[in-house]
Amino acid sequence: MAKFTDSLSLLLLRIPLGIIFLAHGSQKLFGLFGGHGVAGTISDFQQMGIPPILTILVIIAEFGGGLGILCGFLTRLSAIAIAINMVGAVVTVHLANGFFLNWYCVTGKGHGLEYNLALLGIAVYLAVQGAGSFSLDRLLKKG
Repeated sequence: MAKFTDSLSLLLLRIPLGIIFLAHGSQKLFGLFGGHGVAGTISDFQQMGIPPILTILVIIAEFGGGLGILCGFLTRLSAIAIAINMVGAVVTVHLANGFFLNWYCVTGKGHGLEYNLALLGIAVYLAVQGAGSFSLDRLLKKG
């Protein structure tokens, strides 16, 4: 029973994390959900001093990592990519805005790091634990 509940818990972590990063990656890659697409994202990131190659890696980490996490495919690699992405986001953007998510409402500057810290924690947990039984990783391992 413990293995079932452990795998269910991993699935319940994977679903929201995968959706979040798939959506953010879709903004940057395709311009969906109000995003700017690849060219706009590169331009936006360059204004923050982030070179285009790192921007492309962010897009791959978010879209590819989100899809991987959601499906449980290459889960550890996807989770590591997302974790690195979150460390980069915290250091380059959110750390300067303090801890709290609602900092934008107070200062108009941007949100703090608490949301990114939560996503980082989930990603690190999945990198350590893997996807669990309800995943493509598990199906491919058996085959």
